[in-house]
Amino acid sequence: EVQKLNQQLEEKNGEIQQMINQPPYEKEREILRLQKTLAEKEKAQATSDVLCRSLTDETHQLQRKLASTAEMCQHLAKCLEEKQRKEKGNSDDHIPTERSDQVFLQLLCLLDNETSLQALICNLQEENRMLKQKVAHV
Repeated sequence: EVQKLNQQLEEKNGEIQQMINQPPYEKEREILRLQKTLAEKEKAQATSDVLCRSLTDETHQLQRKLASTAEMCQHLAKCLEEKQRKEKGNSDDHIPTERSDQVFLQLLCLLDNETSLQALICNLQEENRMLKQKVAHV
């Protein structure tokens, strides 16, 4: 491992010596090339940062939407439960059915939300992939 690192160090030293021995115009050309590469990398990083912020914002929006949808599902389940109580009365033999109906409705809401989220995630991933291709092309 040490020998390998020493060899790499020697190679780098050789490259540095080559650059030192280059005529000034070649040094300038190398500096310009490195500056151009740096500018391209900075631009790519900035684009990546913008995309990440956009995806983060969208993730937060989806989380808020999921929370509000879950609240709505709970509210609807409570309304249904109250309606069933009013229709059937408060007899003890109806309570298990009401609870199972409520659980069933909540599960349906959660499954719909999860399916919607999966579709949104797939769409976001596809959009992200397309944007990355555009950035790479540019």
